[in-house]
Amino acid sequence: MELLVEDHPTYAYTGGKTLDPAKPTVVFIHGVLNDHSVWILQSRWFANHGWNVLAIDLPGHCRSAGAPPASVEDAARFVVALLDAAGVEKAALVGHSFGSLIALETAARAPERVSHIALVGTAYPMAVSPALLESSLNTPMRAIDMVNSFSHSMLAPPPSSLGPGTWLYGGSRALMRRVLASNREVNVFHVGFNACNDYANGEAAMAAVKCPVLFLLGAADQMTPPRAANALQAKAVGAKVVTVQAGHALMSEAPDAVLFALKDFLGS
Repeated sequence: MELLVEDHPTYAYTGGKTLDPAKPTVVFIHGVLNDHSVWILQSRWFANHGWNVLAIDLPGHCRSAGAPPASVEDAARFVVALLDAAGVEKAALVGHSFGSLIALETAARAPERVSHIALVGTAYPMAVSPALLESSLNTPMRAIDMVNSFSHSMLAPPPSSLGPGTWLYGGSRALMRRVLASNREVNVFHVGFNACNDYANGEAAMAAVKCPVLFLLGAADQMTPPRAANALQAKAVGAKVVTVQAGHALMSEAPDAVLFALKDFLGS
């Protein structure tokens, strides 16, 4: 579906369902140089099991217009505006990587609007190496190859992935190239990495969160290793931590495990 958010068309995948005010809502937030499609298994399951689903393209990405968020704070403001535009009073937020920081900041800024947050492949600080920042700006295709080398712990598809013949590395690389090409005016790759690298409010935000928190981490994650979430976990009272056998691309490398963790967390 398309929503008008902050005067710009915004795309949200709903799993083919119409929003129902009587149902709970979950918002899926992608990471840098991704789009709503990275949540395809998880979002479809929730849409068909009693939930409203809004799996979004962030502003300036693919089917959503507007300026790409230059900071985590900008993106959190956008999420609240998205809920307003959808007529949703309260939602669970599930964010991957950059999206996890957005979910965290939104929950801290608007606790009355957020029922749960699931931080998938998260870290704080989410530092990006100078070499990767420079490559994302000047040689983005090379940076895409670098990110995909770091993001995957396997090359073949696991059960419940996209099916026989799927190549995780190649599929992810193709997606990132498509997202980059979707915005000819702004390098969303570099903007997103800068936003991750510059975010400095993580521990204070976590201390302000009032809702249940899930840390969903990849045991073989080289981009955001499980230990990189320790600072946030120390501030998260009563948080649940689930570690799955995957790299940074958890949703495609461990699709069933990610779905089961989210289902158990949001159903509790």
